[in-house]
Amino acid sequence: MTVTFADHETGLLLHVLDALVREDVVGLRTRSTPWQGPDGPWLRRAAPGGDAWLLPVRPVAPGFQCDTEARLPLLRRESDGTELTTADAIMAALADLADPRDRPGFEAFAAECRQTLAARRLHTATREETTADLVVRHGPDPAHWTGPRAALAFDTLAARLGHPVYPTAHSRPGLTEADLTAYAPEFHPRFPLRWLLLPRDSVTAHGWDPAPLPSPRPGDERLALPVHPLTARDALSGALRDTGLEGRAELVEEPGPEAVPTLSMRTVALTAAPGVHLKLPLATSTLGRLNRRTVKPGTLSDGAAGQRLLERVIAHEPRFRGVVLHADETRYAHAGHELLAVLVRQLPAGLENTVVVPLAALLAPGPDGRPVIDPLADRFHGGDPIALLDALLTLLFDWQTTLFGHGVALESHQQNISLLLDRADGRTRLRLLLKDNDGPRINTARLAATLGPGPDGFDDRRILHTADGPVLDLFTTVTVHLCAGAYAFGLARHGRAPLDRLLTLVRERLAEAADRLDTERGDLLRTHVLDAAHLPIKAMVTAGTLLAKERSGALDINKHYGTGPNYLAPGRRNR
Repeated sequence: MTVTFADHETGLLLHVLDALVREDVVGLRTRSTPWQGPDGPWLRRAAPGGDAWLLPVRPVAPGFQCDTEARLPLLRRESDGTELTTADAIMAALADLADPRDRPGFEAFAAECRQTLAARRLHTATREETTADLVVRHGPDPAHWTGPRAALAFDTLAARLGHPVYPTAHSRPGLTEADLTAYAPEFHPRFPLRWLLLPRDSVTAHGWDPAPLPSPRPGDERLALPVHPLTARDALSGALRDTGLEGRAELVEEPGPEAVPTLSMRTVALTAAPGVHLKLPLATSTLGRLNRRTVKPGTLSDGAAGQRLLERVIAHEPRFRGVVLHADETRYAHAGHELLAVLVRQLPAGLENTVVVPLAALLAPGPDGRPVIDPLADRFHGGDPIALLDALLTLLFDWQTTLFGHGVALESHQQNISLLLDRADGRTRLRLLLKDNDGPRINTARLAATLGPGPDGFDDRRILHTADGPVLDLFTTVTVHLCAGAYAFGLARHGRAPLDRLLTLVRERLAEAADRLDTERGDLLRTHVLDAAHLPIKAMVTAGTLLAKERSGALDINKHYGTGPNYLAPGRRNR
């Protein structure tokens, strides 16, 4: 089937309207009144001057984080029937309902919609070429794409799919179409990095090992910092001025090592050593205008501290040793600026014959058009994708609830967890690989009760708490919604099983994991997740783009929450 630009615009508008209703932007849920039209239900939101805007909706039960979704991609003015059918017009109308101080955020979100449409059009135009390139490099069957190098092909598929919640995830402000095709993971490009030579007294380095990054100037006493080409082109000079390094630093003319972007885009893998990933700052944003892709120095030490904490947990819970793997993130360097930094991530050894697929790629179309989970199930789970999901959920919930029992929740969303599949002793072996441990939430009282004093080394004080609430919120919004619920709804859309069966599977596996905890901790998960009437949801559009931090009150834009219905609660699935 040919996908047209109009199809992209229709689909995007529906997703945008769904997000706005879910996050109750300008009171679309709580300040609207139901109105039954001849064609179905509408929400009527009063507007200044006595007029009103009508939004065509339909109830969904169960719905993924909301019981109401848009059924048509439009907003209608009640007084004269004018229908707004573009993101620009709809966001302008909604901005008139917002506080004047918030209107720039609505304009920014309209721009994100335009950028996302342009990116999706580019995806469609390059789909056949990109797929053919992946097949030439890795073969036609993703179930046989093994090792760290092939993992980058899964990143390309995942990048084209988009985000399960944020509707304009393909927006990258400030980047042109040529920039995207040259550097974005959707296009699987290869490009040389740049080298920046810095005086050693200006650089803070931890565990620095020059072996993966040999200096372009052997014998030069300066530290060679890899820099993303986009940063070198657009923002590097300002960063050097800000740090007083202008005139003391040298941007080397010769090209640096060749790299391929991962799903994160700012993180690249070295083509000569694909198990080595470099997290390099970019002067753009994704998942919201405030969600900058720079690398704050404090997050580097936080990632190393998070890794040490997880190592303590596994030492205490040895059944996860060799089953839940972690990339090494203890090597980094920075010059005191969010654009002058690098994290050197090393994937575990021994993955050459293992399928390494980020969870974000499981529902992405593979070369044959089927979701990636299908060929993986064909090879490893007797052709049953639900059996594969079951095995994944069993291990995922066991691990994450065990962490919860220690008072820890990770920002381990679909991009930060990879599924490892291979054969051992003639049987399928399923493991997990985690990365990016810099943004957990920790109940220090619970952690101290199980593992003793600590943790130490965290720069971001928002990580540490003395209550369960922040840990439960992160566990629910990331592990439950993004790494479990999203697959139940996604596989149901693909017709792999009825939604009720899939949600029952999620609930049962989570309940089993909660039962393995002691009574107090298990009851917390049952009360606040399994049996709660409502669950926290990420208000990503609100905190990431529409409202400035001083307006939203978000201490962390990635952990700013609203409330939605619990699609796992008993009885909800039968409504």
